[in-house]
This record gives sequence, structure tokens and C-alpha cells, in this order.
Amino acid sequence: MASRLRTGALFGSLLIALSAVAVDTADARRGGSFGSRGARTYQSAPPTATAPNAAAPVQRSMTSPSQAQPGAAATGATAAAAQRSRGGMFGGLLGGLALGGLFGMLMGTGFGGLGGFMALIVQALLIGLGVFLLMKLFRRRSASTPSYAGPQGVQREAYPQAPRPAAGGSGVSGTPIGARAATRPAASTVPTDTVGITPADFDTFERRLGEVQAAFTREDYGTLRQITTPEIMSYLSEELGENATEGRKNDVSSVKLLQGDLAEAWREGRTDYATVAMRYEAIDVMRDRSTRAVVSGDPSRPTETTELWTFVRENGGDWKLSAIQES
Repeated sequence: MASRLRTGALFGSLLIALSAVAVDTADARRGGSFGSRGARTYQSAPPTATAPNAAAPVQRSMTSPSQAQPGAAATGATAAAAQRSRGGMFGGLLGGLALGGLFGMLMGTGFGGLGGFMALIVQALLIGLGVFLLMKLFRRRSASTPSYAGPQGVQREAYPQAPRPAAGGSGVSGTPIGARAATRPAASTVPTDTVGITPADFDTFERRLGEVQAAFTREDYGTLRQITTPEIMSYLSEELGENATEGRKNDVSSVKLLQGDLAEAWREGRTDYATVAMRYEAIDVMRDRSTRAVVSGDPSRPTETTELWTFVRENGGDWKLSAIQES
């Protein structure tokens, strides 16, 4: 009987010890939504006629949450500290008792017999009850304090712009950003635009769409460095390098903008940001680098994609791609 109790206690102690050190593994897959939107990096962009669904949150960014949302980060840090304090007290004491008994068993002293083991259970229950009461008291106090909520996105009417001829030389053609707004139901509100985005800016955004795709296909690092931020450049370079290592080459051609409009534009100091929803089609295939044989994709059928691209400019300079979000 004593042997069975000792075996059961040993197994339970091992479970407690392992659960105390278990951690979640991060998803390190390439692709998805990545880059930086300044202080709004971890906020959802407002929906638009082009992208009525919520954009996927940024999954990879060099902007830390504390840089993006100082107030929210501080609140989160305080909550995390409180959680560590509550969990640390319970986990530390209970873990100490369990591991102490475990090491005692390994040394031959065990839990002090059946009576010692029962005393351990009683102590653990008392500690658990105390922690439960403290957490209940803490939650009551927290409920009386209003929590901070970040700015909410608003749906907007597409930016009105008259149709113009298709742009040439950039690999992108079709209807300009905002030109098809009349065919979609108008939203009740307008976008936040503290920058004053002009038709010339929209032309630049459309041109960047084709330039980025064309440079990526050519593996033109120099051009990518000129029209993207260093962060975006690092992600694109990583993908190009991985493709080369695996003997593949991504070819994107026949890029055609179908519809686009402004989601929001704002200013942080001397830095301007603009997030634009763009729905476009392109022939996107993966080829064998040596034989040029198609590994995946259909070279005769374009695929349609909707993404939100964020552009940034410093001191009124050129717009550069700084983030891509899936919609």
C-alpha cells in the first residue's frame, strides 16, 4: 500500500513540475501579415469598400507592443505583473512542497509516510483556497476600474477619383484606386485622414504595387531597398533566400489593380502613414530554378488577392512600403 502511494505521489509531482515549465511554441511560419504601421501596428485597419472584412493583424513586426501602444503596453505589463504575483505565490509554494516531497522520496525519506503525504495535500488545499480568495478580491477591485480600449476602426466611403488611363511601365494596370467606389454601397462615415492624401499619392501607391511585385520576381534587391522600408526588405530578402536555397523561383506577372481605396492616413511627428486596401489579380507561380518547370500555380490563370498595404514617408519624401496585411 505504501509503495502504491509513493508511486502515485511521485507521478503527481512529476506532472506538477512539468506543467510549471511548459511553454507555448511560437509560430515561425513565413508570410501572412508583416511589417510596421507605427503606433497602429497592432490595431486593425478600418474596413473599406475594397476590404470590408477585418484585416489580419500584424503577425511579424520589429515594432514592439510598447512602442506601438505605450498606454496599452503599460496596462498589460501591470496586469502581467499582478498575474505573476498571484500565480507565483501559488505556483512557488505548491511547487516547492511537491518538489520537496519528490526529492525527499528520491533520497529515501519520502513524504514522511501516509501522514506526511496527507499533510501535504491539506497544505496544498489551504494554499489553493487562500489564492482563490485573493484572486476573487482582486477581480472585484479590477472590475471597478475602467479598462482602456484602443481607437476603433470606422467604415468609410471610397476615395472619389475619376477614372484615368492605365499606368504604363510599372507592371500594373487597370482601374485607379477609388475609381470604382460608385459601384459599391457608400458607407456612412469617411476615413480618418490627417495627412491629406492626394490623387498623386494614390498614383504612387498603385505604381508601388507593380514595382514591388516586379522587383521581387527579378530578385532585384537594389530596387526593393529603394521602395520598401528596411524591415520589409528583410522579410522579402528572407523569402527570396529561402526560395533560392530550395531551388525555386517565384514569378509574379500580369499584375492588374481591380479596386482600391484608402483605409486611414495619419501622422506621427514628421512621419506620414497611409494604409490602402487593394484588390488585384496576378499570375503567381513557383518554378524550378534550373528547369523553369512550374512547381505550383497556374501560369494561364490569374489569382485574385485583397491586401492592405501601408506606406510611410519621412519629412515629405518618397512613399515606401512598410507593411502588408491579408484581408
